[in-house]
Amino acid sequence: MMDLKRGFLILCFSMVSVIALLYGIDPAWFARSFLGIADLSLDFAHILRAVMGLYLALGIFWLLCALTNKHKNTAVLTTIVFAGGLFAGRLLSLAADGIPSPLLAFYTALELAIVPIGWWIYKRPD
Repeated sequence: MMDLKRGFLILCFSMVSVIALLYGIDPAWFARSFLGIADLSLDFAHILRAVMGLYLALGIFWLLCALTNKHKNTAVLTTIVFAGGLFAGRLLSLAADGIPSPLLAFYTALELAIVPIGWWIYKRPD
């Protein structure tokens, strides 16, 4: 039976990988389809692909920690820091810019949920 920390890390890897690939494989398609941006600048495409790389790097770290049983607690903590940092930035944007697209509002809720869930999982014994 899979332990809770391993399952959480694999789930986080799966979610962040899908999001990363949506951002980075075809940034113009993503921006047009989900953000309503018809003409994507080169710089914005560059940012989305950089975000893809960051997300995939963290996701692969989480997956490796889940599969090897090494550094699982550290990996769970990084999911909390990752989601918490994204959530904090989104809160700032909500205050400064207003309500984003439905997809980004969904990401905000998801990131908020990951922080206490991740903390609860972190505190559980191995």
